[in-house]
Amino acid sequence: MAGHRIFGTSFASIYPLYVRKVERKDRDKAEVDQVICWLTGYDAEGLAKTIASGVDLETFFEEAPRLNPNAALITGLICGIRVEEIEDPLMQKIRYMDKLIDEVARGKKLASILRGSEAS
Repeated sequence: MAGHRIFGTSFASIYPLYVRKVERKDRDKAEVDQVICWLTGYDAEGLAKTIASGVDLETFFEEAPRLNPNAALITGLICGIRVEEIEDPLMQKIRYMDKLIDEVARGKKLASILRGSEAS
């Protein structure tokens, strides 16, 4: 079974859209990086290298050091679908990331977005 076409989209093409989204709401790129690193386990250097390499979203998550164990605490609607009910593991990870970026853009406090933990 073929995956969704978003799986082949480069992370580098999605990342600036995330940054623009939060900057329109007076938040900043550092917060985008912090929530992405929290979710995926990348550090700042690893995230920068991944962006520069142009890998697709599937590879981005496959090569992620570790999905944060608290990612399962991310709940709610994204694109009209409950993230906790998404069956495809890769699509769920992508939607987790979307949800975190939405929360940054909406002005939620980082401690709440990071589900009470610190970014590593």
